[in-house]
Amino acid sequence: MVRTTASFGTSSSFVLRLGQTLFSSASLLFMCFNDDEDFYAYTTFCYLVTVMGLVTPWSVTLALMEAYSILVKKLPMQATVISVIVAGDFVLSFLSLGGACSTASVAVLLMDAGEKQCDRYKLSATMAFLSSFLSFASTFFNFCLLPSLMSH
Repeated sequence: MVRTTASFGTSSSFVLRLGQTLFSSASLLFMCFNDDEDFYAYTTFCYLVTVMGLVTPWSVTLALMEAYSILVKKLPMQATVISVIVAGDFVLSFLSLGGACSTASVAVLLMDAGEKQCDRYKLSATMAFLSSFLSFASTFFNFCLLPSLMSH
């Protein structure tokens, strides 16, 4: 089995998961601690909160699995498990990228209209971008691990 740099069960993959958890939680917190009364009037903001609400538990769960795999060093590498992880990361990375793009675009439009609450929206979109990039990196590294698992 050929292990790539940040494939499942390595310490670098654990760091990727911690980064995903940190950035998705930060994005969620920046959106939730908002005192703007028009927050729910914009679908993109609600969409980003929903997606980050999915990404955060996914990342926490996989970070715990990574930590267990690193500590025990006996977690069996099965192709079906890695396939589910790759598929979940792939879908969630594009969902969070879409939410980040839409939130950033609405924040820019609101800034041009004179809204003063847009700094939190921009920070939340930035954190969502970073989370989606880390998730896509994790998808790529685990996808590179799949062919060696399929041959066994």
